[in-house]
Amino acid sequence: MKILVSNDDGYQAPGILALIEALSVVGELTVVAPAEDCSAASNSLTVRKPLRVHEVAANRYFVEGTPADCVHIAVNGLLDFRPDLVVSGVNNGPNLGDDTIYSGTVAAAMEGYLLGIPSIAVSLAERPGTHFATAAHVAAGLARRFKVERPPMPWLLNVNVPDVAEDDLTGMRVVRLGRRHQSEPVARTRHHHEPGVQVWRIGPSGKAADAGPDTDFGTIAEHCVSVTPLLIDLTRYDNLRHVASWLA
Repeated sequence: MKILVSNDDGYQAPGILALIEALSVVGELTVVAPAEDCSAASNSLTVRKPLRVHEVAANRYFVEGTPADCVHIAVNGLLDFRPDLVVSGVNNGPNLGDDTIYSGTVAAAMEGYLLGIPSIAVSLAERPGTHFATAAHVAAGLARRFKVERPPMPWLLNVNVPDVAEDDLTGMRVVRLGRRHQSEPVARTRHHHEPGVQVWRIGPSGKAADAGPDTDFGTIAEHCVSVTPLLIDLTRYDNLRHVASWLA
């Protein structure tokens, strides 16, 4: 099985190094990852300038671009084969609930999915994380399942792993995404020196709002791995008729 590995923390991040080690016994790996941290890059593609791709070892590349760039370039030209599976991670921090909208880790997997390839985004549910090997072993287990039993259609799975030793995991549940409260307020820094320029910093994500046992938040709180199949269609079907009537 040929596996394309990417992430959003950069090609030298501890999470992707742990993932490479764990997946190396499952299939043939090719790594195409960003040159540096691209957290919260979402699905952005670089279209206004050429992208520089650096080969640092056999089947190991880093791209001066976004996570989505990495997978897009790999599948559509850089590689002379089509991967059987895309695995993105291990992210340094959770991608729960609303995080999936902004996540570069999820975006790399989503790009694979949009190109018709089964894809998995894997995140360690603490920042900074410690037990990257735990999450990497979970990812390797899922990859083995794909190797033995291919899904009937490409899936996009968002996987969050508690930041605990592997022996302390309590299991794995397939659950829906929860929701967060509004994020913390943006903060204006006190020091800026350019006339007419203000400097602001975006605050951290809000606390969990919808975090029941059937959500990814509730699952992680029980030291259990959460697995959520994601849907890309953003159409709100129950509003189609109402909007059409409003515009009539």
